[in-house]
Amino acid sequence: MSHFIFGPVPSRRLGMSLGVDLVPRKVCSLDCVYCEVGTTTKLTTERMEYVPYEKVINELTDYLENNPTPDFVTLSGYGEPMLNSRAGDVINFIKQQYPGLKVAVLTNGTLLKDKNVRDELMNADLVLPSMDAATDKAFKKLNRPEKHLKVQTHLEGLKSFRSEFEGEIWLEVFILPGFNDSSQEINEIKKAIEEINPDKIQLNTLDRPGAVEGLRPATHQELEGIKNQLGFENIEIVAAAAKRKETKAYRNDTETAIMETISRRPCTVHDLRDILDMHINEINKYLDVLEADGKITTEFGERGMFYRTR
Repeated sequence: MSHFIFGPVPSRRLGMSLGVDLVPRKVCSLDCVYCEVGTTTKLTTERMEYVPYEKVINELTDYLENNPTPDFVTLSGYGEPMLNSRAGDVINFIKQQYPGLKVAVLTNGTLLKDKNVRDELMNADLVLPSMDAATDKAFKKLNRPEKHLKVQTHLEGLKSFRSEFEGEIWLEVFILPGFNDSSQEINEIKKAIEEINPDKIQLNTLDRPGAVEGLRPATHQELEGIKNQLGFENIEIVAAAAKRKETKAYRNDTETAIMETISRRPCTVHDLRDILDMHINEINKYLDVLEADGKITTEFGERGMFYRTR
């Protein structure tokens, strides 16, 4: 049983992605209202070796020596991976031992103000930071940051990283109606993107229930309108969840296991995690597809969102 790696996950953006989880659930510098993992339990900017480097490396080595090579090894998981003080060592180990393997890092970008963090990312092939707001008002409302974090510092860190990093940067902008979709907010986001100058901009919205009840995703029409307002040539709306079925990583036996479990009784994502011994991020990818295919439905209960078969 793996404790610190998961997948491969059928990723919309990265194909067959082997996840590496460098922090426990849920250690993060943000407490985003939309987070599919749930509410942040340790809101911090303190970097520590939250999970043991040696154990992560041992699990990675065992997987990579005995399984097909994934498209990416991706530092992601339950919280902010760069909070782990040995994240750079994990990246360097992969690139030294498996030089042909691509490394991606999913980060909220809030730690990029720290030159040490930026330096640790230099050997990654692809970094996918988030930038959902360019005003403190929207940043606090949507991302609910650790008390010392300010949106301007976040943006400055992203700009500094762009000037130093030679790999690809794909900037994710998560749109949530009522939080950051006004014309004024989008115009501020546009200004920030122009200064950051990422290789690609990806508009995203809610797939799974977030940490706060009552949120709604932006419609495709709304996302198209924001895409047009931003006006960049290198901008895209993230593909529909059903596209995950086309990736090499999509496993029909995993889908079947989820369906059989919730056919017996409705389950939350945390129930499924405990029953199936799978990472929440991986389960959520399959729930996206099942919901898009009309095979499951949801109902909010005392313990959160429950999934059941139709």
